[in-house]
Amino acid sequence: MMQSIIKALAVALAVTAPLPLSAQELTALARVDPEASAVKDGWFGKTDLTVALSQGVPFRVFLLDDPARLIVDFREADWSYVQAEDLLAKSGRISALRFGAFQPGWSRLVADLAAPMVPEEIGMPIDPVSGTARLEVTLKEVEAEVFAKAAGAPVDPDWTAALTAPPKIAKVDKDSFTVVLDPGHGGIDPGAQRAGLDEKDLMLSFARDLRDALRRKGIDVLLTRDDDVFVALEHRVAIAHQAEADLFISLHADSLSQGGATGATIYTLSEDASDAATEQLAARHDRSDIIAGADLTGSDDQVAGILLDLARQETEPRSEALARVLVEGMTEAGGPMNSRPLRRAGFSVLKSADIPSVLIEIGFLSSKRDLTNLRDPVWRAGMVAAMADAVVAWRDSDAALKPLIRK
Repeated sequence: MMQSIIKALAVALAVTAPLPLSAQELTALARVDPEASAVKDGWFGKTDLTVALSQGVPFRVFLLDDPARLIVDFREADWSYVQAEDLLAKSGRISALRFGAFQPGWSRLVADLAAPMVPEEIGMPIDPVSGTARLEVTLKEVEAEVFAKAAGAPVDPDWTAALTAPPKIAKVDKDSFTVVLDPGHGGIDPGAQRAGLDEKDLMLSFARDLRDALRRKGIDVLLTRDDDVFVALEHRVAIAHQAEADLFISLHADSLSQGGATGATIYTLSEDASDAATEQLAARHDRSDIIAGADLTGSDDQVAGILLDLARQETEPRSEALARVLVEGMTEAGGPMNSRPLRRAGFSVLKSADIPSVLIEIGFLSSKRDLTNLRDPVWRAGMVAAMADAVVAWRDSDAALKPLIRK
């Protein structure tokens, strides 16, 4: 049984060997046809997944465990007009589907498996007349032990380099003050969703506005993403290190059903969350990589612990000073601020040992008032201006304190 599973996965990879990496620059997208795509549970523990495409594309299929997921990576597949319910009318052996941009030129489908299943058949037949294609995957239920042995991202240097390498950053002036802005979520990970709005889109727009405001004040600014693509949490921090950033600001507008979350809130790093609602929020944020189908089996908790210890020595007080200045500036601009605007949690994106870092929930989509504000361009402009002024004020104050800190 195990041999046939491995053979099925190997066939999928062999017949879809990736093109040279320069092929990522292709612009002819294969459109996904939702009407001809579907997930169907059948007899004898089998489930069929069909994705109809306007043309054939390279792809690969693999499994990830804890939680059990089926991953399909596509070259140049456009999911723009497809909803999860188009493919999955009701949950069954596949309990949920997510799909969307993963990296420039690449997209990903993630299927949450309610039962351990492995691919029994994989193929992408192409119609010789129309040129349309259909990805067809037949899954079969297996024992948990069999699934665990079959799971794991395939080792392929070309795919790994294209899908997991940190984005290349633009050159920055090392003599200038540099801020890295991190629009939360992106690509296959939409973040919070409400009233037709995705957190990923709101934060990218806000980050671009804040970038422009900071640049007008003579500050160099980089974004961890400047498009609707997925960026792994560790890569967001890596980008800040590559840029030798002086400051890292992660931007979010989450949704929380607990704790009555409303108003802007600023978080600094702590091993322990300052309250239950913050702990829940940190857990949601740090699941972004799992949501996007990342293989986290190599994560090293010891490394995270070391970074936390280092951060406390010098960077943490500087991050807290930034958070206070931001709260003051945003409050003066009218906020509204959370009743406890300064909070602490172990967000992964704050774990840089040498770069002052904060995570700002500009508002919560679960709050009707915050949702109205986030949709209002006048409110957003006022908040952007206040945050830009706060960053400049902190930069000047921090520069004045540096000689004292070094002594």
